[in-house]
Amino acid sequence: MNTEREVATSRNTDRQFTPGLEANRGRVSERTVLRTVNASHNFSSTKDKDSFVLQLRGPKIATSRAYFIILSSTGDTLRQEVMPATALIRDQDMTDPQTATVRDKEIAILQGMNSFFRDDRFVQPAVPKAAVQPENVDAQSWSSVKADSRAIGFDYPSADGRERRLAFSKALKRAVVIAE
Repeated sequence: MNTEREVATSRNTDRQFTPGLEANRGRVSERTVLRTVNASHNFSSTKDKDSFVLQLRGPKIATSRAYFIILSSTGDTLRQEVMPATALIRDQDMTDPQTATVRDKEIAILQGMNSFFRDDRFVQPAVPKAAVQPENVDAQSWSSVKADSRAIGFDYPSADGRERRLAFSKALKRAVVIAE
């Protein structure tokens, strides 16, 4: 039941006041986290699992940005990358990309997030013995990962939509791109 004072100061007397709802309206920004997907997987170490995080930030799913972060078991940031959320859309997730609605794209982005850390995206060794170094990959990064038969690779879509393979180089002590 409303008191006389509450009714007199209310903008809409038919609607029940909900604390916090009014204060949060219109505060969605570029930093707003819309969704987070986490996974734990061996990457920089065969003993301890690293944390893989994919976070969607922005005012709307279709126009948001995906933040891909890998944290070591000790809390160090091994990789941080930002890409448009649309990079998570796979053509096979959409019946007809040409006529896709905003809702279709949003659903495809969320499906892409769900499958981003699938187990089949992690491969060992990261570089097969017979593999040849790609032209657009740093020679030092490539050779350090190829020399480590226990290195684990992670395949994911990059900002430009192409598949990219990431691996941890023990020699360089950082995550490096070894295939695009």
